[in-house]
Amino acid sequence: MSAEVKLRSAELPGFWTLQAAGWGCMALSALIADLPSLANVHVLRYSGSFLVWTFAASCCLRFPCRSLAGRGLSWIALEGRAFFLCAFAGLISGYLAEVTGRGYPLDWYEWVARSVQSAFILFVWCSLYFSIKTWRQVTRERERLLRAEGEARDARLSALRYQLNPHFLFNALNAVSTLVLEGDSAAATRMLAQIGDFLRTMLDTETKLEVPLSDEVAFVEQYLAIEQTRLGSRLRTNVSISADTLDALVPSMLLQPLVENAVRHGVAPCLEGGGIEIRSRRDGIQLKLAIRNSGAADQGMLQRRLTTGIGLSNTTERLKTLYPDSHGFSLEWLALGGCEVRIELPFRKAETT
Repeated sequence: MSAEVKLRSAELPGFWTLQAAGWGCMALSALIADLPSLANVHVLRYSGSFLVWTFAASCCLRFPCRSLAGRGLSWIALEGRAFFLCAFAGLISGYLAEVTGRGYPLDWYEWVARSVQSAFILFVWCSLYFSIKTWRQVTRERERLLRAEGEARDARLSALRYQLNPHFLFNALNAVSTLVLEGDSAAATRMLAQIGDFLRTMLDTETKLEVPLSDEVAFVEQYLAIEQTRLGSRLRTNVSISADTLDALVPSMLLQPLVENAVRHGVAPCLEGGGIEIRSRRDGIQLKLAIRNSGAADQGMLQRRLTTGIGLSNTTERLKTLYPDSHGFSLEWLALGGCEVRIELPFRKAETT
């Protein structure tokens, strides 16, 4: 699953679906109430006429209610206007129900009673209409804000991601120029080819915020092959990735800048070289990663280089953005020199297609 924010609108059914369902239940309730009078055709005709005209009045009220709901009025203002609309519509629907259900002469008492009953039903209908409209507007506004926040977050992650590309390229080209100056043209040529493959992989995956750990490890191994060309036997690597973590999702280019820091500041300055160790394991719902390097025992100098560089600050910013409250990041200085970076992430598997 991508780290992009994916929103699904929690929409209720459409107006006519709700209208049909609501009035269908109303008709069923009226039918159950009239069960003792089923043999009386006049009662059924009158009850049916009342329901039909009240239903028709609700359909007509939809248009002024929709106009009122779009004005941004307070709830009291909406209900006040709905009261007068329903009183007027109730009088008309009550009159039409009396005329079509009973005929003339008109029973004034029944007309007023039916009008009040119809107005009350229509007022409840309008209140439900306003409630649903308000709920939809609030939901859509919340989704719009969440979508905007998600787009801003993705833009920030992309900016951080792009920051790493020129940083790596600058360091890699410096390494090639060193090989050229040392007269090792074969190694320089091989390293340029490796850099080309590495950048091709980088460009192919730059739109993804998260990738399987197996892809990230393969990417890091490409980088280590480049450094191996430059450092030779001075660089010793040990990649120990647990099989059950290979399909776990991690931020793209999570390991490479950390490994690059370990090589440049831990291994490369030592004449005897040093080792780089990369480990992963699953601990319940957490994925735990560690990058350890041996090397320089001058921890003060190493700490200054690491904490002022792009790699660590970029990584911590991306982790905070992607997993605000569900990640861990720590740096431990080893007694014999070098350091170990530990990362904890939520364990989530990549979707299989």
